[in-house]
Amino acid sequence: MDVDKESSPSPIEFRLDPGSGVPTYLQLVQQVEQAMRLGHLRKGDQLPRVKDVVGGLAINPNTVLKAYRELEHRGLAAGRRGRGTFVEGALDRVGLREQAALQKSLVAWMRAATEAGLDEDGMSAVFTAALHELRQRPDGRTGEDGDGRPGAVA
Repeated sequence: MDVDKESSPSPIEFRLDPGSGVPTYLQLVQQVEQAMRLGHLRKGDQLPRVKDVVGGLAINPNTVLKAYRELEHRGLAAGRRGRGTFVEGALDRVGLREQAALQKSLVAWMRAATEAGLDEDGMSAVFTAALHELRQRPDGRTGEDGDGRPGAVA
């Protein structure tokens, strides 16, 4: 479900994935962080009003308030009494040109993964494993042994 954009002055619309296993309030936090990283939300932008989120997603107001409190705790947002919640912090983000190039190469990878027989869950598993490996081996080595099979990750 989407929050109706016309009823809120915010440039972000929240969506929920009930099957994700991620608590609702964290889904909202993650979406704000993602929008900040992609440049869709900037310092000074207003987040959707609690009543608009509640009406659009049919969730408890306390869930939205918990998400906004978490964003405040992370230094990313601040409530202004009687006015709403506004983006206050910033997250690292890549320029639009770089984002477009990265997205293009990622879409090409996804097409190759689909042709290889992976579904979305399979792609997610491969991506997560690669991200984990990158964290473990920032020097770029792949953790494969000589025959192409995954080796032990140090």
